[in-house]
Amino acid sequence: MAQGKKGKLNFRCPQCFMRDIDIDLFYDDKKKEYYCLRCCFHGDEKKVLAWNETIKEKYGHILDRLTDLGADNEPATYHPYSKGEL
Repeated sequence: MAQGKKGKLNFRCPQCFMRDIDIDLFYDDKKKEYYCLRCCFHGDEKKVLAWNETIKEKYGHILDRLTDLGADNEPATYHPYSKGEL
């Protein structure tokens, strides 16, 4: 989603973004917190950044290529994707 103004970066609603909905948060100067118009999320900048760190787990390997699934209790192995590679 494109930002409407130059300046401070707009935050996405972490609760909506976990459900693959791209909504910007609005800021309330009186309460000094961010809120979402679509869902019930509200919190300060620290809370928004903490939630966004957990979302990075979902998209952490988006640019990596899965090479081996491993055995039952072994982790999967990845390597960085390079163009032209199968």
